[in-house]
Amino acid sequence: MSKVDLVIEGAWGDRGRQLVAAVRGVPRAVREGLLTVARDPLPRSAWTGRLPHFHVLLLAVLLGWANANSFARVLGTSAAGLLLAALQSGAVALALSRPVPAWWLSTALLCAVAVMRDDVSDPNVLWPWSIEGIALHTLVLLLLALRVRLWVTAVALAITIGTGAVHTALATHPHNLVVERGSVYFAAAAVVGAALRFSRASRTRLVEQEQLTTEERARRTLLEERQRIARELHDVVAHHMSVISIQAQVAPHLVQDPPDELKENLAGIRQNAVEALTELRRVLGVLRSEDDTAGAARHAPQPGLDRLDELVANVRAAGQAVEVDRSGRVRPLGPGVELSAFRIVQEALSNAMRHAPGADVRVALAYGTAALTVRVVNTAPARPAPPSRGAGHGLPGMRERAAMLGGDLADGPTPEGGYEIVAELPLPTATKDDDA
Repeated sequence: MSKVDLVIEGAWGDRGRQLVAAVRGVPRAVREGLLTVARDPLPRSAWTGRLPHFHVLLLAVLLGWANANSFARVLGTSAAGLLLAALQSGAVALALSRPVPAWWLSTALLCAVAVMRDDVSDPNVLWPWSIEGIALHTLVLLLLALRVRLWVTAVALAITIGTGAVHTALATHPHNLVVERGSVYFAAAAVVGAALRFSRASRTRLVEQEQLTTEERARRTLLEERQRIARELHDVVAHHMSVISIQAQVAPHLVQDPPDELKENLAGIRQNAVEALTELRRVLGVLRSEDDTAGAARHAPQPGLDRLDELVANVRAAGQAVEVDRSGRVRPLGPGVELSAFRIVQEALSNAMRHAPGADVRVALAYGTAALTVRVVNTAPARPAPPSRGAGHGLPGMRERAAMLGGDLADGPTPEGGYEIVAELPLPTATKDDDA
């Protein structure tokens, strides 16, 4: 570390160290930004594809042809003039894939052209650049600014204008100077290119942020639905644990002179049931939100399929035509299956009312030996549905309820223009055995 660096760090502290680090990083930044041959192709347009690439190449060919004629008028027809014209047009084509090497090539060609035209006797000839050369280099600078960082564009612009100033200072003959006019075009290309690059980068970041927001919203919806399912299932599990506790407490009184081992085992069962209930209450306290803890609604028993007719009557009262069909041996099922089946039908009917107003809805429950099949299908809507307010909990909640029981749920449009939801909910072993 040099003495100057030590003085700066001693005087400015952390800011001094940051300044020293930034200054030391300049050579590396310049090397990575301007001394590279890395490939950086011009992105395709979202609307026009590669049509702008074709336009750039066509413009480069036309300017190259005009440039060759300009060389012929000033220097006469020569292979050197044709080669310079071809290389200047080629630099534009190269800038579509490797902008930094293309800019170096175009700048070097501008210097070569200035040297060759310096000996021209006519003082009215434009120098050190021709109109065609300015146009071609402006294209190269524009394509460079579209891909590289702002400071790289600024340095490239400074070097370009600096070469023109140096040639002007070292001129050996009087000329019609175009350094000022050419510099205006070069600066405009750099500014426009940098602005377009910034706009494209902003749009890309915005799209990425929208994707992240959509994913986060879906993830939050799923978590909220899982919490709601957990709150509902708490009542079901708590009921069974309470029954176990009461039965374990009453059982010793149903047997004359029960042995001590039986009393001890039943007491242990009751104690475990009470502890499990306590833990369930703690878990529920975490899952419940603040605005959900008040009121007696959360203490109400969870609904089952015995309340399906009541649900359908409410939907019919709202103006939706609903038909219910039950097949198989209708019987009480496990509380978890009953609750999940009821909620799936409830969500499906809500979706039909929201997205298919005026449609006919059919609810089919098929009681099998191994599973309960729930099918809700609606016809095409009779009138346009109101705009959706965003991602809801309907379908994610139904899938979660089916997956929680080890079942499956499928949904999709019908050929007639309606929508169908089919859930397969496995039945507990005890239920299947009872049915057999």
